[in-house]
Amino acid sequence: MSTAVTPTTDTDPTIDPDLAKAQEYAAKLLLLSEGSVNKHFDPFEDIDWDNPDFAPDAGARRWILPASADLIGRHPWYLALPEERQIEIGKYRQANVAKVGLQFETILISGMSVHNFGLPNGSPEFRYCSHEMIEEHNHTLMFQEMVNRIGIDVPGMGPGTRFFRLIGAPVAALLPNLFFMAVLAGEEPIDHIQKQVLRSDDEVHPIMRGVMAIHVAEEARHISFAHEFLKTHVPEVNKFYKGVLSLAMPLVMRILGRSIFTPPRSFFRKFDIPDEVRKDLFYGSKESKQTFSDFFGDVRTLATELGLMNPVAKAMWKLCGIDGHTTRYRSEPLRGKVA
Repeated sequence: MSTAVTPTTDTDPTIDPDLAKAQEYAAKLLLLSEGSVNKHFDPFEDIDWDNPDFAPDAGARRWILPASADLIGRHPWYLALPEERQIEIGKYRQANVAKVGLQFETILISGMSVHNFGLPNGSPEFRYCSHEMIEEHNHTLMFQEMVNRIGIDVPGMGPGTRFFRLIGAPVAALLPNLFFMAVLAGEEPIDHIQKQVLRSDDEVHPIMRGVMAIHVAEEARHISFAHEFLKTHVPEVNKFYKGVLSLAMPLVMRILGRSIFTPPRSFFRKFDIPDEVRKDLFYGSKESKQTFSDFFGDVRTLATELGLMNPVAKAMWKLCGIDGHTTRYRSEPLRGKVA
């Protein structure tokens, strides 16, 4: 068991404030690292894949998309379909979401490994990032196993967004603050959707529930680290770079969040989903715009804390269609909040 680092938090003027902040940051990362040691999961031990109830065709109605967390699942077009078609679409949709999650985690791992490469000896970030990469590797195994078990050859991200795999590592090496903003742009929507499903009374297939429960539990640490990283390192940059980050943050949330949230066009072609339904589901309706904006309540709170929510940045958040409420604490349930 590691010995905890005690942060220096008193107001003694003889204490170097930078040292006190560094100690506090190190203590938080040690807590997260020890959380990874003391409470972690193995997808091949903690998910009962061979249980007959986990067979993809067992209780097939459980693949019908949950209305609590999927815009498709509560759209009149989907609800009017025969049950067999709803199940077919639901299985494909959930398999593709898992594949997108796998691809995003792979990009995250590539960037984080490059970030770790340049860290100095004694950096508290090295150990935590190493723990996180191990957990993310397990998540890729878990997501791929789910796709394999469902047995549908899904593409995951669309061809237009696959180029992100080429820039994750360079951005992490050269612009680490921007990289960890991008991490939040991918993690926050997935975490938000999965928590909505787990909090609801919707009946979902046990493969999905098992995967989501593990992912949500460990992503809580990963999201916490990205928040703490930005709280520590953004204040260190000069005024010009901080201004750039204030404008880049909503752009990253919009672009990468959309690539996570929106299915590829091949999905709509495969199931003959009309263009007007596609636009209504993900772009046109007030509900779809509000749903996407709600993913980033915690990030807007973080931007405010970091001093990145200046008047010009606020205009950019609005232009990107993701302005709205802030949260009092991380993962605060919406409970009817209005943007």
